[in-house]
Amino acid sequence: MRRNLRLLPSSGADAQGQGAPRPGLAAPRMLLPPASQASRGSGSTGCSLMAQEVDTAQGAEMRRGAGAARGRASWCWALALLWLAAVQGWSRASGIPSRRHWPVPYKRFDFRPKPDPYCQAKYTFCPTGSPIPVMEGDDDIEVFRLQAPVWEFKYGDLLEHLKIMHDAIGFRSTLTGKNYTMEWYELFQLGNCTFPHLRPEMDAPFWCNQGAACFFEGIDDVHWKENGTLVQVATISGNMFNQMAKWVKQDNETGIYYETWNVKASPEKGAETWFDSYDCSKFVLRTFNKLAEFGAEFKNIETNYTRIFLYSGEPTYLGNETSVFGPTGNKTLGLAIKRFYYPFKPHLPTKEFLLSLLQIFDAVIVHRQFYLFYNFEYWFLPMKFPFIKITYEEIPLPNRNKTLSGL
Repeated sequence: MRRNLRLLPSSGADAQGQGAPRPGLAAPRMLLPPASQASRGSGSTGCSLMAQEVDTAQGAEMRRGAGAARGRASWCWALALLWLAAVQGWSRASGIPSRRHWPVPYKRFDFRPKPDPYCQAKYTFCPTGSPIPVMEGDDDIEVFRLQAPVWEFKYGDLLEHLKIMHDAIGFRSTLTGKNYTMEWYELFQLGNCTFPHLRPEMDAPFWCNQGAACFFEGIDDVHWKENGTLVQVATISGNMFNQMAKWVKQDNETGIYYETWNVKASPEKGAETWFDSYDCSKFVLRTFNKLAEFGAEFKNIETNYTRIFLYSGEPTYLGNETSVFGPTGNKTLGLAIKRFYYPFKPHLPTKEFLLSLLQIFDAVIVHRQFYLFYNFEYWFLPMKFPFIKITYEEIPLPNRNKTLSGL
């Protein structure tokens, strides 16, 4: 018996991609209200598969999630990574008072928007995706932590040396002997989830940003073991697995867009967090915590995760697409935002690539400016030293007793 969950169509060279809803256009209704700022902003972006019941009909190429990155990497290396992300896929001006409740909550929605044909993936998303099976209640399901370098299929173990890793979860049924992999990553590659397209026919930047869960039969042992991690972290019952499957469907249908950046006031412990990322590692952490709520007991082993940080003073809220780029919007601010995103164009020749790196350095390091798009709203970040940092931090596996006491 199988749960009636199927993956959305992948978007390849000849398939329509699933584009993010553009702010100002019809967007899904939010399940949770904005954190303040009197009804500003709308929309989301997303990239899901299990969220709707559509056949996937494609299989080929590789899919690999995006991650964040290395501990203690210099900001200059991180700047190059920023540009690499763009290649892969591709002034404070507001009288509005800043939000005072930090971090800004990630917005959830009650359905996935219709894909925009403009958004196309270079690598097919979840080509072998399948429905999540219903397990026998008394089955013992082994749970594995999976981790491998981002873009390993293209760069081998290069990013493993920098601890820029992708995270996933594996399962093994002891009754049937079948293995399964579950992961969450971008539909249109990391670049498209991090930077927009500047289309000449449009006033506003155009975003192709979605993230989604992918479930498929089998675990590629060589892929995960060779340069990464494949280790058992827990054993759960079939009933727990079935509870988790229902939760994954709901989580995947409401959390539909990818967020690359963690934004903090400084690298110091306890520093204010302005924005949290929403990526492959966060999906793994949410799933492990949910399993602990269902009664799973995890082993006491070290688990580290990649994160990319921006450091800034308190962010300034600028508005959504309509308020910034609409007919009555702030044209000066709109031009400044587009000028900031311009150097992050993909597929540049060497000369233009080097020029783009200089422009990014000038904006982020010299002038200390960064424009962040979060929850379909624009924010200005007054950047601070060390500006950008890639870390590989330990986040412990959940403790069942602590998890239950916090409910």
